[in-house]
Amino acid sequence: MKPLASLIIGISAIISASLIGDGLTDLRTGDRYVTVKGVSEREVGADLALWPIRFVATGDSLSEAQNKARSSRDAIMAFLKLQAIDESTVELQRLDVTDTRANPYQGNSGEQKFIISQTLMVRSTDIDKIRQAAQGVSELVDSGVVLSSDYGPSGPTYLFSGLNRIKPAMIAEATASAREAATQFAKDAKAELGGLRRANQGVFQILARDQAPGVMEEQQPVKTVRVVSTVEYYLR
Repeated sequence: MKPLASLIIGISAIISASLIGDGLTDLRTGDRYVTVKGVSEREVGADLALWPIRFVATGDSLSEAQNKARSSRDAIMAFLKLQAIDESTVELQRLDVTDTRANPYQGNSGEQKFIISQTLMVRSTDIDKIRQAAQGVSELVDSGVVLSSDYGPSGPTYLFSGLNRIKPAMIAEATASAREAATQFAKDAKAELGGLRRANQGVFQILARDQAPGVMEEQQPVKTVRVVSTVEYYLR
């Protein structure tokens, strides 16, 4: 029995040593890599402003409401001209006419009233002029124009359409930033940085430059474009 037991123990030891050796081999030859992120940010200016100016006029008759609406429209056009905003950048958009007596949800007071709501859309690439005009919009109220924001923002919307022009350079910056971080990690880990294992470009974000509660990106003429790239490098 003893020779047989010794043989079994010896075979088991050989198998165990073989398994341990295989495990160490996998450890030495297995993939070692580091995942890093690279960030690129740029400050950009809006290149298009959309300013919907919506006003309301009322009257006991349709003709009276129309006359008031015409007067308000003329006042708005005069204001924009005074601000050096070309008439060709303004177009009539939404027009609503409401007869309150035909509204089943309106209290039946026996009085008929017409409400005309109209939107003039200003579309301009001259951002400075639009900003200046928007700051003086109270002059319209002083002249008797009743402004409304029922169907959209109460001020201009500023857009940036040049993202495709700056994408390549920003991707290069984010990738370089990621490689710098990976190189430092490899140095700290007493390793050498190998080739690229995997890369994810990331999503481009257009953010408000001044981020504060209640401040929307569309309201700011100056914005921050940001992209975060995720990159994996082999270590050797």
